[in-house]
Amino acid sequence: MRSLYLIRHGDTPQASDGRLAGSIDPPLTDRGMRQADALARACERLDLTAIYVSSLLRARSTATPIAAACKLEPIVDDRLREIAYGEWEGASEADLQENHADRFSAWATDPALHSPPGGESAFAVASRALAVFVRAQKEHPTGVVAFVSHKATLRVLTCALAGVPIGRFRERFACPTASITTFEFGERGITLVGLGDVHHLEG
Repeated sequence: MRSLYLIRHGDTPQASDGRLAGSIDPPLTDRGMRQADALARACERLDLTAIYVSSLLRARSTATPIAAACKLEPIVDDRLREIAYGEWEGASEADLQENHADRFSAWATDPALHSPPGGESAFAVASRALAVFVRAQKEHPTGVVAFVSHKATLRVLTCALAGVPIGRFRERFACPTASITTFEFGERGITLVGLGDVHHLEG
């Protein structure tokens, strides 16, 4: 693989409201659909050879115009789904700090080791998401690949590829809706060349 583009899905009602949406499956908002179209125009210039996409609706809806613009068939892989928040699905951080202070504090301090009740740890997310990375390397060893996925999953992947501890994924890397994070691969290894880029959304 020559390059990997990590693309977060477009806006959803939960993303706009700052609420956790892992396993729940909201649609894109009108703004999110416009963002997906802007991503398609940006990705058309990237010479993509493959697009791997989460099975969740918001990611598939974002990937559809990208794939059409690049004349590719999306490869759906459930291992790119968002982190599962369990009993915290749909809650805001303010809700959790007020009603589940101890459990939320433990998770916020080290989400690699701690998980929401009934949810996933960051280590669990890294295990499945990195398996998709290995798959893409094998299937497109000299290609340019995009993953269309979710905020936490993409930040965990970014940590893993950049050599940052997984437990720091919530505080080290930004990942706005419809953003693109870019890695390049060469003789000297993996290089992070773009983080959370949203310039394609301007205008």
